[in-house]
Amino acid sequence: MKVLVVEDDVDIIKLIKIVLEKNKFEVEIAETGTQGLQYALSKDFDCIVLDIGLPEIDGLEVCRAIRNHKITTPILILSAFGETDTKVSGLNYGADDYIEKPFEIKELLARIHALIRRSKQQSPDQSYSCGSLKIDLVARSFKVKHKDVSLTNNEFEIMAFLFKNSNRIVSIDELSDYVWPNGDRKETNHVNVYISYIRKKISAIDTTPYIITVRYKGFKLIEPDS
Repeated sequence: MKVLVVEDDVDIIKLIKIVLEKNKFEVEIAETGTQGLQYALSKDFDCIVLDIGLPEIDGLEVCRAIRNHKITTPILILSAFGETDTKVSGLNYGADDYIEKPFEIKELLARIHALIRRSKQQSPDQSYSCGSLKIDLVARSFKVKHKDVSLTNNEFEIMAFLFKNSNRIVSIDELSDYVWPNGDRKETNHVNVYISYIRKKISAIDTTPYIITVRYKGFKLIEPDS
């Protein structure tokens, strides 16, 4: 799981990073509001830990901007003790929870786990993510770096099958049977052509090679650096 920590206090950054990494989280750090917003809009995270008093753009504006871009990643706000109005504003701007400084690190960890767990329970098996790619099977939407990408029905079905079987090799026959169950268009070339179209649409936004060709075997959707 991946957490974005947007905080400018070096000591707090070190503490949070050490604890989260010990608990098997991947941690990305942003020390300004501008950098934090940039990361939140361009990468996928399981949770965002967001300080209020940030340089350049304050945490409340970062929170509001994230939600204005329809990003639903859970946000945990770090607020100074007694800042009731700030906490209320954060929740009104779309934050999911808050914790006051100074905080117990065990409580911070528990709140992060709770937010991620609740987020996953709200959308079981209806959406899948892989790096900057995200597909929603109910809304039939496909996004790259949070940008909507238009897919034809056949392209969407191919991506849906690859997401459901990510990190394993999927044969051309499997893809053909899934997309064209009646067997009316099972030529190998059709699958290759659609994969080519999908790759071009993804690479226009993100050049990461997500769909790998495994010679003589098929295709594989992989996480970056996996």
